[in-house]
This record gives sequence, structure tokens and C-alpha cells, in this order.
Amino acid sequence: MNEFECGRIELMWSSCPFCTLQVLSTELQRHANNHFEDEDQEDVRLANHNISVDNPMQPAASVSSEENIRRLQVRDANLKREVKHGFMTLLKNCLESESGNSINILSGYTDHFQSLKFEDVGWGCGWRNIQMLASHLLVQRQEAREVLFGGVGFVPDIPSLQRWLEIAWGKGFDAAGSDDFDQKIYGKRTWIGTTECAALFRSFGLRARIADFCFSTPPDDVVKPPQVIGPMDKYLNRSDASDPGSSSNAKCCPESVNGQQLLANWVWSYFSDNSRFSRSGCNQVVVTEKAPLYFQHDGHSRTIVGIQLKNLPNGMQQSNLLILDPAHKTQVLESCLSKKVGWQRFIKRGVHTLKKTEYQLCYVDPGIAAGPELEKLKTLDSSRFEFEHL
Repeated sequence: MNEFECGRIELMWSSCPFCTLQVLSTELQRHANNHFEDEDQEDVRLANHNISVDNPMQPAASVSSEENIRRLQVRDANLKREVKHGFMTLLKNCLESESGNSINILSGYTDHFQSLKFEDVGWGCGWRNIQMLASHLLVQRQEAREVLFGGVGFVPDIPSLQRWLEIAWGKGFDAAGSDDFDQKIYGKRTWIGTTECAALFRSFGLRARIADFCFSTPPDDVVKPPQVIGPMDKYLNRSDASDPGSSSNAKCCPESVNGQQLLANWVWSYFSDNSRFSRSGCNQVVVTEKAPLYFQHDGHSRTIVGIQLKNLPNGMQQSNLLILDPAHKTQVLESCLSKKVGWQRFIKRGVHTLKKTEYQLCYVDPGIAAGPELEKLKTLDSSRFEFEHL
């Protein structure tokens, strides 16, 4: 078993975590939720999308609700079929066999979660990206596996994640942001973003961070170099090659670059963790311990699982983000990656495709917070980078 593989997933039939009855996997969510309805004497149905739960702001109710969620949460239906060898292994194989000369850095094991017709198409991309990030953390980080979702060891479905977010709000994580939802989100077809992702993971003690990138265009008669505001500007600015503290992407970040390229440089520095890579004359693929990135922009969100620096014949380097998109079908992605045909149009996104004026990234640093650090994580903040287009 390599670093990408994980245990097999039950197919077709599943055991109810409440009554142990064997039911069809596709019916497990409805069956388990019926137990919750009986226990709490609530007439709740996910289908009416007007559901409310006990006020999580009440401490006693929060404890009870958290235990119920832990016992009754359901494995997401996206994983009802097993992707042989795992997505990241398939992607690694494709990158290694690709023509040209490139350096590629990938996260470890990560599952793809697609938005499902009649379930979450049009609003569920944020939840699907949380699931992709969680699939990585559960397999690659033992400390995260022990605390996430009550220690169940699998990725829950969207309704279960919605309940966990309400619990996070009830504990005081992103209290200001929860007001936008009236502290209620279970059963609602509501868009979410990086702040909800960070609040959810932080409630389990994970060190989820947010980075904001904002691009603006100066007047035609004013040309200014990019301005960087934030503590991670060492990842974005070109450093003198003689400086021992130079970042690993110094050679691929010219003195005059646009904001989109600087975002790509930030992603490279994140995944490379300031490691240096030599030009080997072939496609080099490195698997990092870094978790994927939740990648948000206006209207959609995706998951960045790596980055490619491709050496061009003219001596320049081209940056390509390696992305899993919940809008794509898992079966189509698996087929393209397995056959090594047509996968680039689904996975690769060059800097020229970053046309939005604002982007947000959510990432999870290693370790589990406790005590004063955990209390501090309840208030969300971000590292903000502001650029002017050249």
C-alpha cells in the first residue's frame, strides 16, 4: 500500500450507525435521519430545506446535538464507488508521462467529490471542497483523523457537515459570520465560502488559515509595481539570489509580474515549503505533506491539489495550478486520468485563466490547537495581499 491508498469503502449496502440495520447505501442518509427525527421529536426533512435544529447557542443542547451528529452522520454518497489507486496516484502518473520538462508538487491522498444533480448542483461547491480537504486530512494526518467529525474516520455528507458548522458557530467560532446565516444552515441550499470552511475545521482544533488576494487596475497614466500587504510577502517578492533567506521561487518570479502570477507564486511557495528543486531534464513529481487549498472566487470554489512549473523552450517558466473541480464528474475525471488522455483540460489552470479581481485561499497548518490558542482561533482573520495590475 503506497502513500495514496486507503481502506476500501463499503459498496451497495451499509450498516445504520444507530440500529445496525443493513440498508442500501443510497438510502442510508434518509434512514439515519429518521432516527434523529424520532429521538428529538422534530418533524425534519432535508427535502423541505426549511429545517431548524435546537439552538446551538445553548450549552446543554450543543453537547447533546454534537453527540447525536457524531453517531448519526452519514458517509457521503460520492464515495460509493472506489477509484482504483486513488486520484492523486493517477494524476502523478499522468504528470510523469507528460511530454516536456516540468517540476510538479502534489498533495498526498485526496478524493474528488462532485456536485450531484437534484442534490447540490448550483450551490454545493463549497461543501464539496470541504469534503476534498477533509478526505486528505483523514488519511494523511493522524492527529486530524482523531478529532475530525467525532473521530468517525470518514467524510460525512453535506447535511452532516451543515450540522457540524452549526455546532462550530454555537461554540463561538466565527460568531460574526454566523449572523449572516442567523446561526442556521442545516437543510438550506446556501452558498458558503472560506470563512465557513475555516470555522468548521477550527472548531475541531485544526489550524485553518485564510489568505485574501485582491487585484486592482491603476489609472492609465499611472504604472506602479505590485504592492504586497501581509506577513507572507516573502513568498511573493523576488529575493536576491545571494540572500540565504531567498524563497524557492525567486527565479520564476521576475521583478515585474502581475497579481495573478504572484498568487501562483504564493501557491508554489506553500506547496514547496521553500524547498529547492533542480532542473532534471525530465518531469519531476514531488509529493508534499501540505494539505490541498480551498480556492474561492466570485461564483465558484475549487480545490488546488498541487502546482506545476513547466520549463518552456524560451527559458521561461509557466505556472499551472492543478485543480479538482466539484463541477466535474468523478467518473469522467477518473477515466481521463486512467487513460492519460484529455485530463489536462480538467486539471490544469494557467495563470492567464485567473481573471477575477478577488480570490481567497483556505489552508490547514499541521497540529491541533488547544487552550488559549484554540480560543483565539474563534475569531477569524486573514493575511491580505493587495496588488495593482501592471
